Amino acid sequence: MGTDVTGKSGRDPDGFSGQERAAMRERAAELKKEASRGRGNKAAADELDVLSKIAEMAASDRAVAERVHAIVTGTAPELAPKLWYGQPAYARKGKVLCFFRSGTVDKEPYSSFGFTSEARLDDPSGLWPTSFAVTELTGEAEEKIAALVRRAVG
Repeated sequence: MGTDVTGKSGRDPDGFSGQERAAMRERAAELKKEASRGRGNKAAADELDVLSKIAEMAASDRAVAERVHAIVTGTAPELAPKLWYGQPAYARKGKVLCFFRSGTVDKEPYSSFGFTSEARLDDPSGLWPTSFAVTELTGEAEEKIAALVRRAVG
């Protein structure tokens, strides 16, 4: 691939990679699907979409994503599972608080679990993590995720 005007290899002149464009198309399709669904079964359909997306993941990502899903939904049942940029996410009143990103799908060496600015994680020090690399979930890591989710929904 050539280099665009910004000097970033693999990106089109607008600055987006093919992978980023695919994620945007997937998000647009998600929004269209949300708009076409009735209110009554939307939550169940959204969770089914998340579980289906997790089931499609590579085995290593799937195991972690299944565990993250169980931790988040068990810790904060008020959060609604939904797809966000084609990956599992958990929202309150339609706004995503936390999300899981498959490393395989993102072509990264590890998956990640992160939080949006909707999460209540702000630290008075002025510095706090918003995303974590996840290669496996030890008991300690599971406890940390649960604690962060509790804090995020505050």
